[in-house]
Amino acid sequence: MGAKDVKPTRSELIELKKKIQLSQSGHKLLKMKRDGLILEFFEILSKAKDVRSELDQAYEVANKKIGIANAVDGIFTVKSTAFALQNIPQIELESRNIMGVVVPKIESSSVRKSIEERGYGILGTSSYTDEAADAYEVLVENIIVAAEIETTMKKLLDDIEKTKRRVNALEFKVIPELQESMDFIKLRLEEMERENTFRLKKIKG
Repeated sequence: MGAKDVKPTRSELIELKKKIQLSQSGHKLLKMKRDGLILEFFEILSKAKDVRSELDQAYEVANKKIGIANAVDGIFTVKSTAFALQNIPQIELESRNIMGVVVPKIESSSVRKSIEERGYGILGTSSYTDEAADAYEVLVENIIVAAEIETTMKKLLDDIEKTKRRVNALEFKVIPELQESMDFIKLRLEEMERENTFRLKKIKG
């Protein structure tokens, strides 16, 4: 709505002042939220680099270990031990709140297992298969941690961008337009006041 589309009345002026105050208050709160989210994002980003590095290392180790196990025990034997697993890892997906942004919290259990818990007999396999199983359990744990932290970063980044757009809309469009409308009403009221004063003087004169 342009400045000239508003009614030049005192009640409209009061209403505009309220809207400006409300918009300025909202703008301040949104800036605080944006800045807080950015700080949270960069704090998590520093952790994410370590998590990603650990995940890459775990992946390399797991690939190396499975290659050795396949070579020593045979691919069929290694696959059979994998299918023997009965107690699969349990994943619980919960959530937590970071400055109004709901992010995932992933809890896992039964990822690391003893040889007995894996469900295969130790006589038909070598220690290389056990080491491969160990390595893949570590890899799964790293994947779970990485999934939580990277999803959290994406959600924070999305909300930062959304909050930035709202801050900019208030700062560069909404508040200036309201201010322009208020200035226009003030000017028109002053003009009307001068016209009334001039008219009264003319009547008295």
